[in-house]
Amino acid sequence: MYVWDFAALKPYWGLIWQGLLVTLFYTVTTVIAGLGIGLFVGIMRTTAPRWVTVPLRLYIEVFRCTPLLVQLIWVYYALPVLIGVDMSPAMACFVALSLYAGSFYAEIFRGGIEAVDTGQWEAGRAIGMRRGKIFRRIVLPQATQVMIPSFINQTIMQLKNTSLVSVVAVGDLLYQGTVITASSYKPLEVYTTIAVLYFVVLFPLTLVADRVELKMGAHR
Repeated sequence: MYVWDFAALKPYWGLIWQGLLVTLFYTVTTVIAGLGIGLFVGIMRTTAPRWVTVPLRLYIEVFRCTPLLVQLIWVYYALPVLIGVDMSPAMACFVALSLYAGSFYAEIFRGGIEAVDTGQWEAGRAIGMRRGKIFRRIVLPQATQVMIPSFINQTIMQLKNTSLVSVVAVGDLLYQGTVITASSYKPLEVYTTIAVLYFVVLFPLTLVADRVELKMGAHR
């Protein structure tokens, strides 16, 4: 029978915490970048002419309809060949994760904006407000209330997606687990610990998402 020995991981806790910090770093930075991309694309898709929205729709569908792992490998290996610029694994992961997140956030923004009644735009124009001001002061605050649960859920997915950066040797939590396993020969203990750490980080976020959805449902 297999003898569990979590004490064998004690010398490796520094690597585990380092990997967790890298995972959280990629989550935070790519969520921020993805929100920026998503906001721009989402607004443009609701306001820009067709010749602008068609390529934006193409970007969204390409990133939403292909596996993130394929995107990450393509950005790391193929994109530098196309643009003639060397790209580190860390930068390739940041670019791929940000574009991937941006495609989903863009649809969340678009859906939230279009969910606001058109009468809100007309009311703003009736009191002399310009389109940009109407969007900032009236439409976006109302749309944000609709979008918050989706934002939280997508952010949860983004944290889990960061585990794929280990494929190109970025030192996230999963990659450090692979390194520790090769050294300690304790795969069950290592990957159980990694799973628990992911759960500890993600479970509070899922509770927040559930609570927000319940609160919003009660206000409808």
